[in-house]
Amino acid sequence: MVDYLWLEVRRTLRDTGFVVGGVAMPVMMYLLFTNLGAGDDGGWKTASMVGMAAYGAVGSALNTGGGVAEDKVTGWLRHLRVTPMTPRQVVLGRALTGSVTVLPAITAVLAAGGLVNGVRLEAWQWAATAVLLWIGSVPFTLLGLGNGYRLTAQTTGVVNMVCNLGLSVVGGLWFPLALFPGWLRSVAAYTPANRFAELGVSVTEGRAPSVAAVAVLSAWLLVFGAYGAVSYRRSARTV
Repeated sequence: MVDYLWLEVRRTLRDTGFVVGGVAMPVMMYLLFTNLGAGDDGGWKTASMVGMAAYGAVGSALNTGGGVAEDKVTGWLRHLRVTPMTPRQVVLGRALTGSVTVLPAITAVLAAGGLVNGVRLEAWQWAATAVLLWIGSVPFTLLGLGNGYRLTAQTTGVVNMVCNLGLSVVGGLWFPLALFPGWLRSVAAYTPANRFAELGVSVTEGRAPSVAAVAVLSAWLLVFGAYGAVSYRRSARTV
């Protein structure tokens, strides 16, 4: 199991598209968005830092599904089915891979906030923000896995990109929710991306995540987890 996990992590980190799209892009967008105009709003730089770290984490988590879809094409998934590994271990290994590969995106954006934009937080706040964003990314990994097991490789890439952009924009990861119309702010409160970012924002503001944030994100964890399980069982009949 450990060997399989290490193999999948290395395969992901060697992917140039992952490094550019999952790590470099969120950092560049963060620095661009926070340094246009006056660029002296410390509160916005901190909130945007968390939002862009969450955006990078979501993209990296969803990218796990792209690897699964490619495995179906190459026959790797069929090979795994004849190994002593159980389906649960295969899915768990992929989920753990997604959990590991979100860390570069999170740490890169947080580093840009502290080293370039001068964001100042207590040591425990930096650590807690990173850990909560890491743990909170699990639902998106399951969503990516569900897409990868259910769809073709080409379709998975497109669907994951749409999911990433849609969840990030509607969830307020790119722009403050204060800029949204009232009805859209209400919708955003029930999206997984918005509550995901709230985990980190609450820590930077010196408070614990709200019960509502944990509840909404937990509900999406169950929904995406069920979707991933159903998709995996369906792939067993076609691969």
